[in-house]
Amino acid sequence: MDRSVAVVRALEAAAADRLVDVLAACLREHYGAGGVELRLVDYGMRSLQPVQRPPLVLQPLSVDGTPQGRAFDAQGPHTVSSGPEEREVHLPVTVRGDRLGVLSVSVPGHSHSPAVQAELHAIATALGREIVLAGRETDEYEVQRRAERLTLAAELQWLLLPARSCARDEFALGAHLEPAYAVFGDGFDWSVSPEHLSVAVINGMGRGMDAALLTGLVVNAVRNARRAGLGLADQAALADEAVFAQYRGTAHAAVLLLRFELATGRVEAVDAGSPRLWRMRAGEVERLELEPQLPLGMFGDTPFETETVDAAPGDRLLIASDGVYTAATPAGEAYGERKLARTMKATRLLPPAQVPGAVLRALSGHLGHSPLEDDAVVMCLDWAGRPGAARPGAG
Repeated sequence: MDRSVAVVRALEAAAADRLVDVLAACLREHYGAGGVELRLVDYGMRSLQPVQRPPLVLQPLSVDGTPQGRAFDAQGPHTVSSGPEEREVHLPVTVRGDRLGVLSVSVPGHSHSPAVQAELHAIATALGREIVLAGRETDEYEVQRRAERLTLAAELQWLLLPARSCARDEFALGAHLEPAYAVFGDGFDWSVSPEHLSVAVINGMGRGMDAALLTGLVVNAVRNARRAGLGLADQAALADEAVFAQYRGTAHAAVLLLRFELATGRVEAVDAGSPRLWRMRAGEVERLELEPQLPLGMFGDTPFETETVDAAPGDRLLIASDGVYTAATPAGEAYGERKLARTMKATRLLPPAQVPGAVLRALSGHLGHSPLEDDAVVMCLDWAGRPGAARPGAG
């Protein structure tokens, strides 16, 4: 049996909370590994938290400026010589574009080769799949990845959300929330079908648990309508009715809904509130002005209408909640659309999974590193389209 296959099969058969122990034993047996470390990225996407295996006591590492962080950011193996007879290989642990962390393996220098590195990379991907599945049985990896305790509202919010990044032939996207450990009302969702990518960015009014519960209701109402086969306008209408039925107009949620046609790049949109959409095309940034409609839950019988924009190959789209562009310094200077446009240009070479974090760090710098008064969500999407697909008419 191929040795990498043997390792993957051992992972598949391992108890959910013993994946790292089983992996380390297999890598020692089949690859002569002298050391194996798994680190998971924390909620703030700033540190790589060690999955501890007694008696080892490891310290968190920064994503920035470390070999492990380089592998995480570049999403490719990074090898370091840790002595004349040893190589330390850092491998991204990623599942369908969702970046989970980094696997580090020390192997004898004489046995290191491109083929071995490719095998270890495949094993790291298999480990990522098993970690995702293990979450159904154990809190082990969820606990280990946290740099600090989540508030209860943030716990609800993060469990509600999909992965923070996703990649396919037609597109790649990423999203992030801040403050990561105390987020409450902002959220996002996406889903891919054979023909469409559906995206939602939500900003529920209020703070703390009230905001988290409101946003949870909106996300699940939109999912329920989408999974029933309803169109975008009807998804907004069903969510509007659900929020009004629960709150009778005392609470509402601002939502931007988008549905991309994968074959053409045609994008349907419903703008029901404050999340705004920007497009960078050929290096130029513009805000896409959509027809504003009422936020969800104000009246309960609001009719919603869709409008159409287009995404051409090479476009970058960015969605930000009002916690980004209205955030102001103590002197009252808002971050604003102009600075957001400059940040989009400054981050144009970053992959979309890294852009939301870069935008929110730029926002933090603008505020003088003072805490955000409102939570904020940023989503970035790069559109590649299908090869040979006709570009839709400009919208």
